[in-house]
Amino acid sequence: MSNAASSPATLVANRGAITACVILAVIMQALDTTIANVALPYIQGSVSASADQINWVLTSYIVAAAIMTPPSGFLAAKFGRKRVLLAAIAGFVAASVLCGLAQSLNQIVAFRLLQGLFGASLVPLSQGILLDIYTAEERGSAMALFGVSVMVGPVLGPVIGGWLTDNISWRWVFYINVPIGALAFAGIVIYVTETKLDALAKLDWFGFGMMSLGIASLQLFLDRGEQLNWFASGEIMIEAIVCAAAFYLLIVHTLTAEKSFVNPKLFLDRNFSVSMLFIFVIGITYLASLALMTPYLQTLMGYPVITAGIVMGPRGLGTMLCMFIVGKLIGKVDSRLLLVTGLGLTAWAMYDMTGWTPDVSQWTIVSVGFIQGAGLGFLFVPLTTIAFSTLPAHMRGDGTGLYNLSRNIGSSVGISIVSALLVENAQVNHESIAAYVTPFNRAFEATAAQGLNPLTAAGRAALNEVITLQSTIIAYIDDFKLLMLMSLAVIPLALLLRKPKVAPAMDHSAVME
Repeated sequence: MSNAASSPATLVANRGAITACVILAVIMQALDTTIANVALPYIQGSVSASADQINWVLTSYIVAAAIMTPPSGFLAAKFGRKRVLLAAIAGFVAASVLCGLAQSLNQIVAFRLLQGLFGASLVPLSQGILLDIYTAEERGSAMALFGVSVMVGPVLGPVIGGWLTDNISWRWVFYINVPIGALAFAGIVIYVTETKLDALAKLDWFGFGMMSLGIASLQLFLDRGEQLNWFASGEIMIEAIVCAAAFYLLIVHTLTAEKSFVNPKLFLDRNFSVSMLFIFVIGITYLASLALMTPYLQTLMGYPVITAGIVMGPRGLGTMLCMFIVGKLIGKVDSRLLLVTGLGLTAWAMYDMTGWTPDVSQWTIVSVGFIQGAGLGFLFVPLTTIAFSTLPAHMRGDGTGLYNLSRNIGSSVGISIVSALLVENAQVNHESIAAYVTPFNRAFEATAAQGLNPLTAAGRAALNEVITLQSTIIAYIDDFKLLMLMSLAVIPLALLLRKPKVAPAMDHSAVME
């Protein structure tokens, strides 16, 4: 029986407890999107991974969540929302423990995949329960609370992750899910009632399979390409062919099947199609920049992990604050103007970061992070409003799943691309700078007394260390410049968006999963 069908007395008595339980589940999932970032250098040392390999810990989780988010509705209809939610919490907690126990890179990547697979349905199912137990008049306040709980992750994740790593161990960034998950699981078992099963619920397994295969092979291609020298490797060739074939079959199937996994009519709506591209780029710029900041702060600047977490925290505060401000402006200010403002703030932050060196002040890092977070806050709600404003009501469910899929893929692709470019550009820069380091370069006569003498073994080693540092700094600048240009490049697309005549009555927090 659906929660919506429960007696009024029972509903009122249990509503607070139900809300607390599902919010805990959402916070647990939201924390894991950022809490592991600050611990990455420590995890890298424990599992003996290279700089580009360690980001698989992030991308594996995002890709798995992206793949499993769209079929969440089918699973809930087929097996019951309460059962699926309990299985998701139990599986997520178990996978978290396994991540904490992992002894190798392969193990932690595999367990992060499990985390993503189980965690994908936590947010949409929890949101569905909240929509059921509150009346139409109360749903606005409930969704505001839901949105805040989702944004707790970016705010508290780096700080909590830094404190746990510094005071206990990086493994506790995963173990912390155990008490949170246990409370959420117990509360849902006690207070949440089961929904009716739909024996006729069906899933387009072929379309889902081709989409999953295409995304997985694309991610493997991007993650392992730099390590295996791209198309010089047979493995990379196979992954590229499989990716292209899977997406080709998905497109053909989508256009010819009677009821496909992806509804092709969605793309006939111009606002939705352009918004899909926008959210893809936003996914790239936000999480990719987070993945860059962690090693920059801890490796290049020598920040302790707790300090790195604290200076990254204001980024989430900027997002949360501006989301509240934008929520008041929606309907009063053109959403396209808010969207351009958000992209402009993001580009501004990235531009400032192209001038960074390891000597940059903490205040600069905090303020620029806050500006970038503010830009994101200006993007989420207006973009969702525009994306779904002209979409028919019966298509919004499919549209939400595809929209979030695009954001997740953008995040994983962005992390992979900037990580590969960081390694490659550092090597290219090192070679370019080292070409000037010769015994015949008179510039080194002045530095010989400082131990930077190219004529001695110790001097050459010291010079190599300096060149490595400088080439890495330039590689980071190149990545920040790329993210800045991407933010600027999509601004003209705002001209293609149509201003909605009437804002749809929908939940804007759906995009924050």
